[in-house]
Amino acid sequence: MINFKYDIGVIGIGRVGLPLAISFASKGLKVIGVDIDESVIKKVNNDVFPFQEKGYDELIKEVEISATNDISIIKDVENIIITVGTPLNEHIETDLSQVVRVIKSILPFLKERHNIILRSTIAPGTTLFVKNYIEQKSDFIFGKDIFLSFCPERIVEGQAMIEFETLPQIIGSEDEESFKKANDVFLKLAPETLRTNYISAELVKLFNNISRYIHFSVANQFTIIADNYDADIYDIIHMTNYKYPRGVIPQPGFTAGTCLRKDFGMINEAIPYTDLLLSAWKINEFMPKFLVENVKKRIEIKNKIVAVLGFTFKKDVDDTRDSLIPKLVRYLERETPKDIFINDPNLGEQINNDYTNDEVNDFISKTDILYIGINHKEYRNNIDLILSNCKEGCWVVDLWNVANKGKIFFKI
Repeated sequence: MINFKYDIGVIGIGRVGLPLAISFASKGLKVIGVDIDESVIKKVNNDVFPFQEKGYDELIKEVEISATNDISIIKDVENIIITVGTPLNEHIETDLSQVVRVIKSILPFLKERHNIILRSTIAPGTTLFVKNYIEQKSDFIFGKDIFLSFCPERIVEGQAMIEFETLPQIIGSEDEESFKKANDVFLKLAPETLRTNYISAELVKLFNNISRYIHFSVANQFTIIADNYDADIYDIIHMTNYKYPRGVIPQPGFTAGTCLRKDFGMINEAIPYTDLLLSAWKINEFMPKFLVENVKKRIEIKNKIVAVLGFTFKKDVDDTRDSLIPKLVRYLERETPKDIFINDPNLGEQINNDYTNDEVNDFISKTDILYIGINHKEYRNNIDLILSNCKEGCWVVDLWNVANKGKIFFKI
């Protein structure tokens, strides 16, 4: 009988892996995280949670968890959970390099009874690729010597602690022993599990995200159409949905993030023609340009002072990955405004290498065009004060209806 030092080893302790690792540790399991980011490792080992995720600032101080950059620790781990995903290359091509890099790194340390679980969003066929790759490069047979499953995370950022223990866990396995191993792991957290095969589990995750992406694109398409007719989309949506059982139109907004902005491509990659998924992508990606071009119908941007509130990919998080705000800012820069100010209450003083985090009070009274880019709670709670301090004649662009005026474009 092989004895392992750790019950769980999570490779990749970012926004997907670290909350999972801490939640497992809270159930009494021995957990270690592996990452290449020294700053994350240092914070974890000092009981500091490096991101915004509700409840984990406190929980990390209550559990026993450690982190390392030494991949060889995997030899002492029974259940290896890999949280790196498959990004999308520029021309709608799935990028397997992160997965391959991790698999290559753990190969020298794999031994019998190891249970490998893929966790992040991956392209269809990736789990089978991992199985074939490891069996080709080693003497192990999955289902006999070692085990493999795909168990997708479907957590909303900011709600991980609640959703780990309330959402059913999908388990994609091709053999009985691999399923039993994965099932034993996730029943420590999830209320129930649903068994399927590799490809179906991969598609469940993608279909969840893509269906939301398409749903939001409908609202954005309606927004573009309404504006072409000088109609107010929020007024239309209210009347469409009000006490009407089939009224299901969501509100418009920037639809992005590390899942929604790329997952369509993992399906679209296999299709040689334009389809619904690609059309949804075109609509959602067009929204920053729509907001710039339609301001120009009302006021010239050249030599004006522009402000953008929000920089993250969605409300009330500190995650800027695959946000559409940088795209909005780039389109604004093409119009040569006098200055662009950016604020986000969830980020530090320096937003990134290009932009500083400006104080609202320092620019609001001199702003000619104000974009409410993200519907952060900070803006919703203080919108009356923000607008009251705006320069007279300032045009406001409020895609999310934060000001509750029912208009995307309005003038102070």
